[in-house]
Amino acid sequence: MSSENPTTNQNLTQRPRRLRRTTALRNMVRETTLTVDDLIYPMFVMEGEDQKMEISSMPGCYRYTLDLLLKEIQQVHELGINAIALFPVIPEAKKDDVGTESYNPDGLVQKTVKAIKTAIPDIVVITDVALDPFSTHGHDGIVDENGVILNDPTVEVLVKMAVSQAEAGADMVAPSDMMDGRIGAIRRALDAAGYIHVGILAYSAKYASSYYGPFRDALDSAPKFGDKKTYQMDAANAKEALKEIELDIAEGADIVMVKPALAYLDIICQVKLATNLPVAAYNVSGEYSMIKAAAQQGWIDEKKVILETLTSMKRAGADLILTYFAKEVALMLL
Repeated sequence: MSSENPTTNQNLTQRPRRLRRTTALRNMVRETTLTVDDLIYPMFVMEGEDQKMEISSMPGCYRYTLDLLLKEIQQVHELGINAIALFPVIPEAKKDDVGTESYNPDGLVQKTVKAIKTAIPDIVVITDVALDPFSTHGHDGIVDENGVILNDPTVEVLVKMAVSQAEAGADMVAPSDMMDGRIGAIRRALDAAGYIHVGILAYSAKYASSYYGPFRDALDSAPKFGDKKTYQMDAANAKEALKEIELDIAEGADIVMVKPALAYLDIICQVKLATNLPVAAYNVSGEYSMIKAAAQQGWIDEKKVILETLTSMKRAGADLILTYFAKEVALMLL
C-alpha cells in the first residue's frame, strides 16, 4: 500500500502514471512497436571469393564477396528479416564517365541478384538505381564538360540499369539518384519489358546530407568534385519533400522514402500524413556510426539507444526502416 496521502491531491482525477506502474501495463498500452518485419538490411557486395572486409568507418558492417554474402543472407533470413537492399563495390577498372557497367547483364549486381534469388528465393531483393558506384566521378548522373549533372541523359541510363536488375530477378528497384522524371521513365520501361510485378521504392525525399560519409567510404563513391546539392534536396526544406513525394507517386512509385531519417523525423511524419503508400526511412551510415562510436567509448547503452532510435522513426510514421542495425535488432527481438 502506498504511503502517500490521497487527500493531499484531491484534484488529480487523472494520473497517467497509473499506466506506467509495471512492465506489463506499459506493454499493454504501448503505442508503437518495432518488429523484425519493419526492417530492411542494406548489404555490400564486392568481387572475388571468400573475402569479408570490415568497413573501417562502419564497425560491424562488411563488404562480402558473393559466396560469403549468400551465407550471411541465409542467416539474416533465418532471423526473420524479409528484405535486403543491395549495394555494389565496383572496381575502378570497370568504372567510366557514364556508368556503362551499371546495366551489364553479367555485372556484379546482376550476377549477385540471380544467385540470391536462386539460393534464398523468398527474401525480397531491393537493388539501388544510381550511377555513383559505377562512375569515375562519383556523381549520381552523367556530367558534362562544365561539371553540370545532366538530368535526361542520366535517366536514360537509369532506365537501362533498372530493367537489367529486373531481368536478373530483383523484386524491387530503388532509384536513389534524385533525377527529375526517373520514376515514371523506369515504370514505363519495366512495364514495357513485361516486369509489371517489379516494384519501385523511390528515394523521394533524399537530402544533400553530411550523414552519408561512411557509406561513401564503403563503396568508394564519394564525388571527385563539387557536391550533390544540385540534385539532392536542401536540408532546410520540408514543403519541397512533399512535392517530390507527390510527383513520385503520380509517376508510379510503390513505396516512398525519406533519407536520412534521424534528423528528418518531421519530414517522415509529414510524408506519412500526406500519403497512403508505405513510407520507408533510411537510418543512414552516419547515424549508425555515431551510435557505434559512442558505444565504443562507453558513453551510451548501445542496445537501448538502437531500439530507441529505430522506434522513434517508426513512431514518426515510417512503415519500413532501412538500417545497418537490422541483424542486431532481429537478435534483440528474438
